[in-house]
Amino acid sequence: MADALPLPKYHQIYLVLREQLHEGRFAQGLPGELALMRQFGVARVTVRRALQQLAGEGLICRERGRGTRPLAAGEPQAVDEARQKTTRLTGLLENIVSMTQNTTVRVLEVASVAASGEIAQALQLAPGAAVQKAVRVRSTREGPLSFITTWVPGDLARGFGKRELAKKPILVLLEEAGVRVGGAQQNISARLADAQVATHLGVAVGSALLAVRRLIHDDAGRPVQWLHGLYRPDRYEYQMQLSRVGDIAAQVWVSRELSAQFH
Repeated sequence: MADALPLPKYHQIYLVLREQLHEGRFAQGLPGELALMRQFGVARVTVRRALQQLAGEGLICRERGRGTRPLAAGEPQAVDEARQKTTRLTGLLENIVSMTQNTTVRVLEVASVAASGEIAQALQLAPGAAVQKAVRVRSTREGPLSFITTWVPGDLARGFGKRELAKKPILVLLEEAGVRVGGAQQNISARLADAQVATHLGVAVGSALLAVRRLIHDDAGRPVQWLHGLYRPDRYEYQMQLSRVGDIAAQVWVSRELSAQFH
């Protein structure tokens, strides 16, 4: 019988906080995000996902400027439309981080380069401005999953290089550098594997790959990361649920054996 997969960190935190809520420990309100980050030794995105799961179950209420408090049984949770959209988008970003934390990465290249016209336009920089370019291959236990190229404005990437990129997702590194991730724009299409990518992903030249382009911006709207990703479709899945009024719930996960961690 296969060993049980470890629970993702956000779910472990969710379980601890849920138990403490049931014990009535937070009558005066829950600790803030920074305090929870220090307590559990995790990034902000992980804490937020745990809190959002509690909020989704009607156990807590998160109010801007007022903090987080427990909800009494049957008490409605007032959340405006803008807040709902932010929660769904943040949940997707946290899901992406959770996925990267359950895979391994090999850093092929990290360098400071001059931004080309396309990169400068995406990141809203002057052409030729310094950006950090990183090329990585991410893998599951089954083998190579993705070939990822990212560009980050040079001033935001000063605190991390090849060593840090081999250990943590860029979104986590950006948060540790003081960036408050606000949202993303993403396009998904298809592309055929060229010789370089085929070698790294273990597929034949000309194989069909999922192509993802993702622009991450901070909470002030500044672009902070431009990503081009090529994924093996047999190891990567992206699902969206759409309602008639436009609500979107998205999930990303890798490999059937890991899928339960990202629902």
